[in-house]
Amino acid sequence: MVKERARILVVGGGYVGMYTALRLQRRLKRELERGDVEITVVTPDPYMTYQPFLPEAAAGAISPRHVVVPLRRVLDRCRVVIGEATAIDHAKRTATITTLATEEEGTGGQLLTYDELVLAPGSVSRTLPVPGLADHGIGFKTVEEAIGLRNHVIEQMDIASSTRDPAIRDAALTFVFVGGGFAGVEALGELEDMARYAARYYHNVQPEDMKWILVEASDRILPEVGEEMGRYTVTELRRRNIDVRLRTRLESCADRVAVLSDGARFPTRTVVWTAGVKPHPVLAATDLPRNDRGRLKCTAELAVEGATHAWAAGDAAAVPDVTAAEPGRECAPNAQHALRQAKILADNIVHTLRAEPLQTYEHAYAGSVASLGLHKGVAHVYGRKIKGYPAWFMHRAYHLSRVPTFNRKARVLAEWTLAGLFKREIVSLGSLEHPRAEFELAAGGKPSQDPPVNPKGSS
Repeated sequence: MVKERARILVVGGGYVGMYTALRLQRRLKRELERGDVEITVVTPDPYMTYQPFLPEAAAGAISPRHVVVPLRRVLDRCRVVIGEATAIDHAKRTATITTLATEEEGTGGQLLTYDELVLAPGSVSRTLPVPGLADHGIGFKTVEEAIGLRNHVIEQMDIASSTRDPAIRDAALTFVFVGGGFAGVEALGELEDMARYAARYYHNVQPEDMKWILVEASDRILPEVGEEMGRYTVTELRRRNIDVRLRTRLESCADRVAVLSDGARFPTRTVVWTAGVKPHPVLAATDLPRNDRGRLKCTAELAVEGATHAWAAGDAAAVPDVTAAEPGRECAPNAQHALRQAKILADNIVHTLRAEPLQTYEHAYAGSVASLGLHKGVAHVYGRKIKGYPAWFMHRAYHLSRVPTFNRKARVLAEWTLAGLFKREIVSLGSLEHPRAEFELAAGGKPSQDPPVNPKGSS
C-alpha cells in the first residue's frame, strides 16, 4: 500500500520515459484508480520513436507511422503533457514546463510540483564547430529526419537525371555520412541499397554514378560488434563501391563542399551527421549532480546520487556497471540497457512508495546486431560472430521482438512480408515538409523558406 498520495513526474517520452511510465501504471493500477498516485509524462512529441527502425524507415521498408508509438494510447492511465522541461529545482520539487499553450498565452513556463522525479530526456546530436554544418548538415535521430533524408536522396537523383551541368550532377549524386557508429553505418547501408534499386527507374542515372562516402575519425567502425566484424563491415561496404575513410574528420562543408582532414574535397548537396550524441540540455538546468560528460551521477539502483526521490536512466544517466571487471565502468548509453533500466527504475519507485528494499540494476552486455541493407548485416552476440543474411535476419527478429505493443509488431511484420512480395516504393514526398507552399504560390505569396528553395521539395 502507498502510504500517502504520490505525484510522479517523468521527463521524457523515449525508451526510458515510456517504458518506466508504462510499468508504473501497471504496477500501481489500484493506486491510480483510487487517486493515491498521479503519473505525469512531459515530452516534446506525442509518440515514442523506435530508433533502430529509422534506417529502414528511411529506405522505405517500414512506414514512418509504424516506427513510432502513440503515448496517449499506450499510457492511458497517465497524464501526457506535450511540452519541454526547461528547468528543474529538485530541492523545491518543482519543474518549469513550456508547452504550445504557454507560448500562445505568452505567460512563460508553468510550474509542476512532484514527489518523485524520473529524468529521462534522452540525448541530442553532438555537433562540432564545423564551418557550414549548421547550414547544410542533416541529422538522423528522429523519424522526421529519416523521412526527410529519404526524400532528399530521391530528390538529388531527380536533379541529377534532369540537369545538363556535370558539376550539379556530380554534387547531387555525392552523399557524405559522418560517423561510423550504428546510426551512420545503418543509414548509409540502407539508403545506398534503396538508391541502387531506384536507379533502375532513371534512364540516365546508374548506381556507379553515385558516390557514397563514410567518414570516421577513429580507426574502426561499429565498435559494438567487435574489431573483426568491424573490419568485415569495412570490406563489405567497400565491395559495394562505398568509400570508407578511417582516421578522417570533416573539416568543413561550407559552400556545399565537404573538405576532409586527409585533403579530399567533395562537392555535395548531402552531408549526414551521425557523429555521436550528448546529454539533453535540460540536465544542465537542474540542481542535480552530473559527471564530466554532463550525465547525471547515479547509483546502481538508478537513483541520482545525493538526491532523494530523484531517478534517472538511459542516455541521461551515468549508471555503474556492476557486471564489469574494471571498477568505475559505466553502462553504455544504448537501447539494450535503457529498456532494462526502465523496468528496474519503475520497480524501485514502487518499492520506495511501499517502503520495500530496492533492486540493483545488473545486466551483462549481450552483444549487438547491425543491418547493412537488404539481406546484409553483421552481429556479435554472446561471443559468436555472424555476418550476411543470418545476421540481417537476426537483426530483424531481435528488433521486432523489442518494438513496443503487439499492434506495432503486427504492422511491421506485415510490411516486411508485403515488401518481399512487391517492389520497393521509391516516391519522394518532399512537399509534406512544406505543406502550405503550393497554396502560398497560388495565392500570390512567396515561399517562406529562407534561403529560397524549391517550394515542393525537401531541400
